[in-house]
Amino acid sequence: MRGLLFAFLKISEFFRKVRLSISGKTEDDIHDERVVSGKSWDEFCDQLKLAGSTLHLPGTPQNPFNQAEGLRYLTRLTRAGLEAFVEYADPAFPVFKRMVHETVKMGADNPDNYYFNAQISGDFEYVIRGKRNSVHYIGFFTQNGNYGTTGGLAPCGVLEGSDLIVEEDGSFEISVCRERKGSNWLKIEPETSMVMVRQTFLNRFEETPAEVHIENTDGRTAPSALTPKMIDEGLKMASMFIAGAPVLFARWAKGFQKHPNKLPLFDPEVSNAAGGDANITYYHSYWSLKEDEALVITVMPPECDSWNFQLNNYWMESLDYRYFTICVSKGNATYEPDGSLRVIVAHQDPGLPNWINTCEHSEGTMCWRWYRLKDQNDAVEPHCEVVKFDTLLV
Repeated sequence: MRGLLFAFLKISEFFRKVRLSISGKTEDDIHDERVVSGKSWDEFCDQLKLAGSTLHLPGTPQNPFNQAEGLRYLTRLTRAGLEAFVEYADPAFPVFKRMVHETVKMGADNPDNYYFNAQISGDFEYVIRGKRNSVHYIGFFTQNGNYGTTGGLAPCGVLEGSDLIVEEDGSFEISVCRERKGSNWLKIEPETSMVMVRQTFLNRFEETPAEVHIENTDGRTAPSALTPKMIDEGLKMASMFIAGAPVLFARWAKGFQKHPNKLPLFDPEVSNAAGGDANITYYHSYWSLKEDEALVITVMPPECDSWNFQLNNYWMESLDYRYFTICVSKGNATYEPDGSLRVIVAHQDPGLPNWINTCEHSEGTMCWRWYRLKDQNDAVEPHCEVVKFDTLLV
């Protein structure tokens, strides 16, 4: 599918260049005209309006509370899109930013992850320098495509923390280029558009994330002057992201409604296409609880590097982990004597270990992850049961 998509794009690009040649205009002429005429901005605004229709797709909750969260979700995506594709969009002078964080959320963003993204291009070579610090896991990933495109984000290069060569003082250096170079190498391809640094905490309250910086190896020390092309293309990419990402995840949430209050295995191919980590086994689903109900999840964790569970709203935004306990992980869970555990999702605190706060939500999505299983065949689906809240107090 990716090959077919890129072939189609190349054919379209060829005919576009033919049309430009016949008209006697250059690409820069077209960008200049679009910016001066206001067409760039008008199309961006049209896409924002189109993004709003996502809030009314089949299956989306139509009550005021969930719709208000949906509107906030769109404003957050707009902020993230403009930062990524306009403010920090120059692949010749990339900057690592936290595109997803405490107040920008999407796609079941993981509270136990600390993400850095930078916009890059296969036309350049880069070096990433940093200091490892104490975070449990770190991984470097390059991605092709974009959330707003048909192909989504396709995986490209991977450098796991276990393979990262670190100096005695904790520093490291990574070559980001097409051909292997140096001890630490992260592959890119012509279609590469993003480099992601994914860090995972066992206990995010006690660990320090790594420090990372990225540079273009051509020696430039400052970004080039702004051009109409940069703004025209940046607004286009941002609008594709703002309109495309919520449609993708709304479709996921709608599909999860087929198995409420269960945690079945999520298709790895679908996850990878959306930028997921291929070394994580995901169990995505939907939850819905009445005021007097609780969801009890029990499991015997298999041998793995880590695991976690989190609660999200319908729009697949993690609930507010700054102030509420909405997730639990291998590093902070309370276990039974035999090594198993029980997680309780409820509207109020039952006074029992591993309580997950619904934060006044009555429905939403949820996700369980096994990180880097020792044996993929050991992946186990957590058992879920809805019970009356009062029965937990007996």
